[in-house]
Amino acid sequence: MSAILSGFAVSPRPKWTASDCLEVLAGHGALPSDCVAACAVGSLARGWANDRSDYDFNVVAQRQPRAAGSRTIRVPLRTSTVPTRVLEVRGRRWELKYWTDAQVDEMLAKVAWERFGSGRPAADVLAVDEELFLERLLTCVPLTGADWAARRTAQLGASAFRAFVTTRSLTAADNCAEDALGQLAANDHLSAALSAHKAWGHTVDALLESCGNFGSRIPKWRARRFQETAPRELSFDEYWAIETMRGYDPAEPRPWIDEVVAKCRTLALEIEVR
Repeated sequence: MSAILSGFAVSPRPKWTASDCLEVLAGHGALPSDCVAACAVGSLARGWANDRSDYDFNVVAQRQPRAAGSRTIRVPLRTSTVPTRVLEVRGRRWELKYWTDAQVDEMLAKVAWERFGSGRPAADVLAVDEELFLERLLTCVPLTGADWAARRTAQLGASAFRAFVTTRSLTAADNCAEDALGQLAANDHLSAALSAHKAWGHTVDALLESCGNFGSRIPKWRARRFQETAPRELSFDEYWAIETMRGYDPAEPRPWIDEVVAKCRTLALEIEVR
């Protein structure tokens, strides 16, 4: 793993290194004394940040810091809050979320394989912020606590997380496809087109998730995730044509809607839940 955070590569500003970021956080008193890991996450860690991007960090400690942050996130865990703190660093917004190691244990327990076949809907397993934490763990750049991050990443890789989120996206895709067909039958073409487009997004998300590339909660990066994954089941041009509604004709919307729904269902059959 490189020590360079390539997300901060926008010329003419210099790149940040992990040690640079750690020094800034320590200088702001942003790292608890019982910190077990601090990781750059999101677009910064994945190398997708631009000159206007916020920088995101997850900090994991044994206990939550006592100082109140700018806001608190609610999560369905025994410790039901995640404090946040925002720093302004050289004109850029840095956001830190403070998790406890026990919260990470709980989130990993939620996606254990023995729970996958329990009959609980996949969409109900993880809250959005929990899912974001887990998926970002797989692409994080540890500033400190590299051994902790490696151990937790291995645990996540051995879990049913991929199966849960792939199933969740496939279910969402099918629901949107059914919406599109119902709206089409009612001659509500505008709504049907939007539902078909959403079905396509969820189907592509499921495909990427089945390949281990997560991030469907933030769809603005879908094209980047697709390019990174290059799935054999679908070419980028095929994906992008529907994503951008290239063949949609407002005067004759039905053929495009029917085609998109059919492609969603065909592609869904090729996606392996694993």
